[in-house]
Amino acid sequence: MWQVQEAKAKFSEFLDKALHEGPQVVSRRGVAAAVLVPIEEWERLKQRARPTLKDLLLSDENRFEIDLPPRGKFKHRPIIRFEDE
Repeated sequence: MWQVQEAKAKFSEFLDKALHEGPQVVSRRGVAAAVLVPIEEWERLKQRARPTLKDLLLSDENRFEIDLPPRGKFKHRPIIRFEDE
């Protein structure tokens, strides 16, 4: 894990380690804050990410091909009437 100051001071080394050894974590005040990943891994992660409901509803692609589970049958609830006292 790299501290922010160290990552800034040695950015070239920081970048090389990410490219050759994999993701590098950056911490701020001892708490993990960010990760530097090689672009190939970032692209792979983006493709695996599932779209949000907002993305699905706003996209033109597959707009009518959303698999929805079947709805349950509508069940009536009993009406409870209270008499005025």
